This record gives sequence, structure tokens and C-alpha cells, in this order.
Amino acid sequence: MNHPSFPNPNVLAAIDIGTNSARLSVVRLDPATSSWETLMQEKITIRLGENEFTTHRISEEAIGRGVLALQKLVEIAKRYHAGEIIAIATAALREAENREEFLAATQAWAGVEVRIVPGVEEARLIYLGVLSGIELGQRKGLFIDIGGGSTELIVGTQTRHLLLDSLKVGAIRMSNLYLEGITEPIPTALVEKIRMQVQRIAAHAIRDIRAEGFDVAYASSGTAMNLAQVAARMKSEDVATIRNYSLMITDLKAALEMLRRMTLEERRKVPGLNPERADIIVGGGTILLTVAEELNIDRFIIADRSLREGILVDALLRRVQPTDSSEGVGIGQQYEAGVRRRSIEGLARLMDREKDHARHVTELTLSLFDQAKYLGLHDYGAHERELLEYAALLHDVGIFISRSGHHRHSFYLIRHSELAGFTDEEIQIMANLAYFHRKSPPKARHPHFQSLSRDNQKMVRRLSILLRLAEGMDRSHLALITEARLIVRGKRAELTMISSGDPNMEQWYVSDETSMFEEAFGLPLTVEVRGERQSALPSGAETGVEPTTVP
Repeated sequence: MNHPSFPNPNVLAAIDIGTNSARLSVVRLDPATSSWETLMQEKITIRLGENEFTTHRISEEAIGRGVLALQKLVEIAKRYHAGEIIAIATAALREAENREEFLAATQAWAGVEVRIVPGVEEARLIYLGVLSGIELGQRKGLFIDIGGGSTELIVGTQTRHLLLDSLKVGAIRMSNLYLEGITEPIPTALVEKIRMQVQRIAAHAIRDIRAEGFDVAYASSGTAMNLAQVAARMKSEDVATIRNYSLMITDLKAALEMLRRMTLEERRKVPGLNPERADIIVGGGTILLTVAEELNIDRFIIADRSLREGILVDALLRRVQPTDSSEGVGIGQQYEAGVRRRSIEGLARLMDREKDHARHVTELTLSLFDQAKYLGLHDYGAHERELLEYAALLHDVGIFISRSGHHRHSFYLIRHSELAGFTDEEIQIMANLAYFHRKSPPKARHPHFQSLSRDNQKMVRRLSILLRLAEGMDRSHLALITEARLIVRGKRAELTMISSGDPNMEQWYVSDETSMFEEAFGLPLTVEVRGERQSALPSGAETGVEPTTVP
């Protein structure tokens, strides 16, 4: 008899949708030991970024390959009864103008929600993944991961990352731009063009890495692993595994020169080289060699873990409360310390003069969020509250560029800062919330608002009014409103502001937002001010007012 099987919450599937391939790992987590057992791994070449970096669109053929690959990988994950399937997409989808088409297709046909991560978040996940398979001890490591569309550079210790960067250079991108259609030996002039382009784009990262310093260099990804295999075969080394193999830069140069002199068909037959990488290996290898030369690296240690494993570590850390005695406590403490919050605080430093105002507005915003939730005006939870908090902290960051139209500058800075720990969708939500803290409310004419899903548009409409009210309550930047109390009486809402001074300006600005509140929550809003001596006003709970659920 066949017994029905159910998803196992401790079986996790991680899918990395890269520019060149889609990779799957299915593992059984052991939260008690902060570890996992690998059940299976699979890789499917999809070339999602084929020609995309010149057209800025994913071709219909590539979308078809990607969706079919995702269907197969999801089916495999379900056969192992995965309780959770996490799918992460990187450079190709980050930059594609028609990425929503791909996301909709994977949701419809593969039944999986794909999350697009910013480059700096990809770098953080790679750091977690590589670190899960090595022991740095007291050393400081440099990690380089060459993907199809981007290259991630990280400097970190065993306990935390010190530098995260993502460069728009990758094996497919460079090959599309400079080597497209070449089947004969590759001219040295074209390799030199790739090298110069990498130098130009990586200049700021190289400078920062030199300043930070490092003791040992690791290279991950298919490009590095394939080149290490080729170099080992050239030296007649019979290696059982390429993991922790020391790829000398002199051997890397020799391997690349040999491959450059070959035709495409000859490269496909080289021992140790995946034939599917034959057309992009010289472009990817030139990136690796250029970074090595710029940083005076004499060897790379090859790491066989990367983004997939980073997704797993990240998921495991979300489930584990680290203790002083737990294995891998360093990464756990670093995660618990708040990667997301630290990246927000880093951006917030741009508006140091406005930090007191930002904090006060944030406190008022979260107070309104919590009261509105109690009253049944919304059913958003901790995730939405966190995004609102960060948007409130950063709502005035655009002043760094100019006070005039600073909400637009705030949107731009948040949207393009590649905040660590966030998905692209989360960054879009925060940027929109910050944009709509003043001036026009969310409208269909705003393209960045229209790019959000319907559910997220509704959330931005509702949560942005809470931020607008809080901003109005500190219009003078003097923290005259010390408390805000929101209650519902019958079919209307009342907002009472407790003041320590004369907040005429604040009352005027808050009163101007009442129509937007009614549009968002379906209740008219009245506003009044009370002095602190008059503030013995009972809360909604104390008046016996039942929370009102708004349809």
C-alpha cells in the first residue's frame, strides 16, 4: 500500500538561479547542531543571461529553459518532501527589463516564488556559504565568486564580513560583450579589452580591499573550479576533489593561455573543462586573473561551497538561537546582530544632522502601526513592521543630495544602495514608503509604485499614511508631539496628539492628511491636540472600544 507523504519541515531545498545555470541542493537540517545532511544536488545549464547584457532583456527561449529547469528542480525537491523551497535569482534577473515575465512564468508553471537579491546580498550569502566549508581561524579571508553576470568580492573573518561588493563583470557578460560568435582561437587584443574593462569596473573594490587587507584568498564558482581542474590536469595531478586545491596564479595564466589558443571545439574536449563552459571560460578566467594581479595574489584556494550553501546557512540561522557553546556561533552571532539593521544604519549615516528627527518619526510611526493593528485597521505583521521602521529611519536620507524634492532622492538612494540582507522586492517597498512620506500620495502615475505587486501597492498605500502622519507630527523637528493616541469610535477614527509645546504647524500638517487616511482605511479621521497636563486620555482598550475590522 502506498502511504501518503507529507512535507518535512526539516528538509529544505535551496535553488540558485544564476546567469548560466540553476542549481539545487536538498538537505535535512539539524537545528540542534547547526548543521545539515545533503540529500541530493542537481544542476541544469539554462544560460538565462544569453545576450541579455546587450539587449537588457531575457529572451523567450531563455525564459522557456529557465521555467522548464525550475519545474524539474521543484519536482525533485518535492520528491524529497521538502518542507520549504527557497529560490534565489541573481544578476541576470536583477538587470532584465522583462524580469516580471520570468517571475510570473515560474510562479505559474513551477509553483515557486523566486526572490531576486541585490548584488551585495548575493555577496553576503556567498560569504556564508563558503565559510560553512572552511576554517579561517584567526585569519582574514578574501572571497571571490565569478558568476555569469556578476563577480562578488568579500573580505571577512570567521565571525563576520568586513566588506561586501558586487561588480557587473561575469563570465557570460564579458563573453557576450567581447567574444560573441568567436569559434577560432581568441585574439590577445580581445582578452586585453576584457582585462581593461575589469580593471576599470573593479577599481574602487580593489582600493577598498587593499585598505582592508587579507591573509588568504578563496575562489568559488564553476569558473574557478573548472580552471583549477584544467590546471591540475596540465600538471598531471590526479586530484580526487578540487576542494581546498591551491590554484597557483602561474598555473592559472598557463591554463588560460592554452585555452585562448584553442578553437571552441578544441576547448570543449579539454580534460577537466565542462564542455558547456567552453565558450565563456576565457572571459571568466580573465576576470579571476585580473583581480589576482591587481591584488598581488599568488594563489587561490578553491572552495566548493557558494551561494546555494549560503541560502541554507541563512535559513538555518533563522531557525537557530545561537548559544555560546554552539558550533558555528560566530556566524550566528553576526546574523543575530542584525545584518539588515546594520546596512540600514550605514545608509542612515548620510543624514547625521537629521538623526534625532528620523528616530522620533520612527517611534511615532511604529506606535501608530501597533495601535492600528490592535484596532483592526490592518493585519500586517512583524515583517511589514520592520520594513516600515526602516523606511521611516531613512525617509529623509535624500536631504544628503538636496532638500528640494528630497523624497525623490530618498527613493533613489534606498533603491540603489543594495542593502545587505534584503530582497529586491523589500528594497522597492522601503523606497516607495520613503518616497510617499510627503507630497503626492501613491498614484497610478508613479511608475515605481506601479511596478509593485497589487498586494504590495495596497500595503504601501496603508503604511505610507502612518509615516506621513508621523512626519507631520514632527514637522518642526522639535519633537513637540511626545505621544500619539489612535482610537476608533463607531465609524470614525480619532487621533490625539500629546504635546509639550505649541504644535500649530504639526496640527495643520497632520490635519491635511486625514483624507488620505480615510482612503486607506475606510474611516474618517479627526485630529486634536492636548497638552501633557491634559493627557489623561484613556486608550481605546480603556474606553472599552472594541477593535474595528475594516473591510
